[in-house]
Amino acid sequence: MGTKRKPGPAAAGVAVAVCAAVAAGLYGCSSSDRSEPRGVSPKPPASTPAGVSPFTGLPARSGTPVLAVKIDNVRPARPHTGLGAADIVYVEQVEAGQSRILAVFSSRQPPTVGPVRSVRESDMELLRQFGRPALAYSGAQSKLQPLIDAAPLFPLAPADAPGAYVRGGDRPAPHNLYLRPDRALAAAPQADKARDIGFRFGAAPEGGRQVNEHTVRYPAARYTFTWSESGKRWQVAMDGTPARTTDGGPMGAPTVVVQDVEVRPSKFRDRSGSVSPYTETVGSGDALVLRDGRAHDARWNRPAPESGTTFTTPAGQPLNFAPGQVWIVLTAR
Repeated sequence: MGTKRKPGPAAAGVAVAVCAAVAAGLYGCSSSDRSEPRGVSPKPPASTPAGVSPFTGLPARSGTPVLAVKIDNVRPARPHTGLGAADIVYVEQVEAGQSRILAVFSSRQPPTVGPVRSVRESDMELLRQFGRPALAYSGAQSKLQPLIDAAPLFPLAPADAPGAYVRGGDRPAPHNLYLRPDRALAAAPQADKARDIGFRFGAAPEGGRQVNEHTVRYPAARYTFTWSESGKRWQVAMDGTPARTTDGGPMGAPTVVVQDVEVRPSKFRDRSGSVSPYTETVGSGDALVLRDGRAHDARWNRPAPESGTTFTTPAGQPLNFAPGQVWIVLTAR
């Protein structure tokens, strides 16, 4: 578990000693390391200019709503559809050491996204920084439903927006449920628009280490990111197989962030009895930012659930991402 580095309406945020979470939305405790290097006071960077997406650093129409989609990622669920249009791709650990994806869309809206799967407790905390977004998912266990209902988001399970979902005939259930984003957002017209969540884009920071390939390992999954100089992006492989989408070909992103977080057992279990991991994204810790064929050591900081997540150099300066899609791989310390 962790990384293999070459040289080189609220969610329940809880501490190692479990914090009580109530449906009124009292969340946000976290055991993530909040310590910062002594003598370092990160400078608040300037926000993203008007007419530019705060999620990608690319020109985008302002006022676009945020739609998060929980996406299946086991082998029978691949290849994905619509994932290349996402602004941000989060990778999280789930039961049995597998991984699952939470994709955030705003700048672009593909005709279809999927396959869609169930939500986890950690997703509510992760999404707090987006305000009140729409969240599309296939369902959730009954004990988790009160937390979803209390969270500041617009839940869009098939029962909430039946016209937004369709079953595909190319693979068996449950890996064949797809979302039509335009219909989903029509069911959540008040979803919050894209806003600053702490990302900064621009020229690459000085230093870093030349890296052609980097692998992140989960107990039962792995991701390899290989730098393509011709494509100016990190090509993605999942479990040793190059990742692609049905509608866009090979997957890759200009920036990949490996964010070290606390992953602990939650109080929930899946149908087979496996404990659902809880990924804490409030707090601070180490990260590795991959861009332009180099790896940069970084620090991440998110002081509260409502706050965005900033990434800085060890010296406390803002660490710019390369404009374009961003992958954030949340991995246990």
